[in-house]
Amino acid sequence: MGTTSQMTMVQRLAEFAASCRQNGVPEEVERSVRQRIADTLGVSIAAQVLATSKAAIDHFLDQGGRPESHIVGQSTRVPAAQAAFANGVLAHSLDFDDTHLPSVLHPSASIVPAAIAVAESTGCHGSVLSAGIAAGLEICVRLGMAGFEPSTRNSVFFEYGQHATSICGTIGAAAAAGLIIGLDADEIAHAMGIAVSFAGGVIEGNRTGGTVKRTHCGWAAHGGVTAAQLAARGFTGPPTALEGRFGFFEAFLKGRYDAEALEHGLGIDWEVPGIFFKPYPANHFTHAGIDAAIRMREAGLAAEDVESIELGVPSHTVRSIGEPLAVKQRPETGYQGQFSGPYTVVAALLGGTGLGLGLQDFDDALVADPLRRSLMSKVTVVADPTCDAIFPYQFPAILRVLTKDGRHLEEKVLESRGGPDRPLTDEELRQKMKDNIRGFITPEGLERLEAVFTSRQSMEEPAALMEATIGQRSDLADLTSPPTRLPTLES
Repeated sequence: MGTTSQMTMVQRLAEFAASCRQNGVPEEVERSVRQRIADTLGVSIAAQVLATSKAAIDHFLDQGGRPESHIVGQSTRVPAAQAAFANGVLAHSLDFDDTHLPSVLHPSASIVPAAIAVAESTGCHGSVLSAGIAAGLEICVRLGMAGFEPSTRNSVFFEYGQHATSICGTIGAAAAAGLIIGLDADEIAHAMGIAVSFAGGVIEGNRTGGTVKRTHCGWAAHGGVTAAQLAARGFTGPPTALEGRFGFFEAFLKGRYDAEALEHGLGIDWEVPGIFFKPYPANHFTHAGIDAAIRMREAGLAAEDVESIELGVPSHTVRSIGEPLAVKQRPETGYQGQFSGPYTVVAALLGGTGLGLGLQDFDDALVADPLRRSLMSKVTVVADPTCDAIFPYQFPAILRVLTKDGRHLEEKVLESRGGPDRPLTDEELRQKMKDNIRGFITPEGLERLEAVFTSRQSMEEPAALMEATIGQRSDLADLTSPPTRLPTLES
C-alpha cells in the first residue's frame, strides 16, 4: 500500500483498522466496546414493539436467503447484511442510542449491528469482534468530526441536510465488517471506498415528520456489510474516495472539512471511550434540562408551586426542542414528547422512571395528561449565551423557575450525564439495560447480556449473545404479517 505519507485518507484509515485486528485495542477501549454492545442490544430489544420495527423485521424475513445471523428477538436467521439492517433500525428507533460530541452523531447504532451480524456469520473470536467495533466507531466519529466547523459551531453535514449518523456510519460499518471478515488493509480500503457510494441519509424528516429516520442506521449497517462482502469478492473502491475531486468530502460537504480531525492521533488518542451514553430516551438536546428539573424536584420544588419556567439552551437547539413552541407545549404522542423541551422538563419535575426518565414516561396517554399539559403551557424555551459558549462540546441548559410565592430559582447543568465528565457507572448502565429488556427476555438471557459488562469471555460466541435476546412475549412471537398501516411521526 506504500508508506504512510504516500497513502490516501481511506488507505490510512484502513491501515489503522487492520492494526486493530493484528494488535488489539487498549483495555479502556475494549471495556467501552463491551458497554456499547450491551447498551445497544438493550435498546434494540425494547424497540421491537414499534410498528416500524415489525415492518423492518418482516421485510427481511420475507427475503429469505442463507441463514447466517439473528435479528434481535428472532430465532430465525437471515443473511448478515439483512440482520444488520433490521438490528440497526431497532437500535436507533427509540432515540436512546449513544451520541458523540461535537460531531453530534450516533455511532453504535450502525457499527454494533453490522459487526455482530458479520461476527455471527463468520464465527469469529470475541477479540476480533471487539477490535472491529472499536475501529468502526473510531472511524465513524472521526469522519463526523472532520465535518464539524469550530468557527460556526455546527456540523456541515447538518447544514446541508445530511444525516451524519448514517453517512459516516456506513463507512465505519464497512471498516468494522471488513476487519471481522478477515480482509487485509488493501481490501478494507476498498470496502470503505465502496461504502462511500452507499452512504446516505437526509434529515428533512426531523423537520416535517415521517419515520424514515429510523431506517438510517439500519441502512448504514446494511451498506457497510455489503461493501465489505463485495470487497471480499473482488470489487474495488477509489483510493481517493474521501478527499478526491468527486469524493466523499466534496460530494457531502462541498470541500469544507478538517483533515486533521480525521487523522491526528489516530490509534493513539481514542474517541471511543468518550462517546456519550444516553440516560434518558429523548433527544440529547433535552438531557441537561431534564437533569436540572430533577435537581429542582429533589430540592423540594413541587408542580403546584410553579408560576412559570424558562429553559435556556444553546441557540442551535431551540429549533429542535422549542419550536414551534405551541407544538412543543402540546405534543400529541410520546414520540413527539421525546423532542419537546417543555414535556421533558415537566416529566422530570413530576418524577420519572429508569435513571430519571425512562421509556414508560413517553407514553401517548401521559403526554395528554391534563396536569402535564397545564405545566407545559408554562414552559418557554430560549437561547442562552452561557449555553452558546459551551455548545456543541456539551449540550448545556439553565432552568429558571418563578414560583407562585415570588421566588426565583435557577439550576445550571453545563455538563450532562453520560459523557466523560459525568459518566454513567456500570451499575447505571446495567439498570438502563434491565429497564429496557424487562418482560422481553428470559432470566437466562438477562444473565448472559449482563455478563458483557464484566467479562471478555461473554463475547466469545456472538451467536449465543444474539440468542440471549430471544424472549417469550407472545405479541412478538409472530412477525410475519406486516402492519396494515405504517405509522407517521404523528401516529
